[in-house]
Amino acid sequence: MILIQNPPFAFIGLSIRTTNENQQAMQDISALWTRFFTENVLASIPNKVDNSIYCIYTDYEKDYTKPYTTLLGCKVSSLENIPDALVGRTIDGATYTTFTVKGNINEGIVGQKWGEIWSTDLDRAYTADIEVYGEKAQDPANAEIDILIAIK
Repeated sequence: MILIQNPPFAFIGLSIRTTNENQQAMQDISALWTRFFTENVLASIPNKVDNSIYCIYTDYEKDYTKPYTTLLGCKVSSLENIPDALVGRTIDGATYTTFTVKGNINEGIVGQKWGEIWSTDLDRAYTADIEVYGEKAQDPANAEIDILIAIK
């Protein structure tokens, strides 16, 4: 297991409270992604550090089986200008282990990897887990996505 230290960062994007119970998160997070693209949220986020898209899972009630918040947006250099309908947050720094997913996003590879992560015995912190859709994720059929899991 390779551990990395991720420093705190500012984030602006969309937010939804959801749960994995009864597959609710599958519907909610899919709708969040749809809204992100149909409303062109990426273009409306000021002070982006780059064009990577971050999907962050945070505010866990307990663990992945209980309600949590999903954030979808970008790292930013400042939280001074947060557009209406978006949220700004500071994500605390943490120690992470990284999983890399490669393949066709439309074939559910990210969800499959989460299933694998949930079945591991990682000593998770449940502070903020992060999916990074960077330059290597631009081609959905041949994407590479990093999943960072906060650990204790």
